[in-house]
Amino acid sequence: MGTLALKVLGTIDLISSIVFLSFVFGLTPFLQLILFCSGLLLIKGMFMLTGDVLSVIDIFSSICLLICLIFILPTIILWVCAFLLLAKGVVSFI
Repeated sequence: MGTLALKVLGTIDLISSIVFLSFVFGLTPFLQLILFCSGLLLIKGMFMLTGDVLSVIDIFSSICLLICLIFILPTIILWVCAFLLLAKGVVSFI
């Protein structure tokens, strides 16, 4: 059961990474997808309270996704979020 949950959480990271990469390349994802990914990352970030240090990445990425709805963030921030989430997602499948 634990590995299934880990793979689901990794899939959330991979989908969120794709959303960030779509912002980098000038594509605008659906508003519902952005809000969905941001909400799930924020919920995943609450694992920080249990001692998971990498959950800070989820909270930071969630905030960046919400800011992307209003402002244009520097590309380096989008790349960093995309690659960190991509790395977390890939590692959860290994």
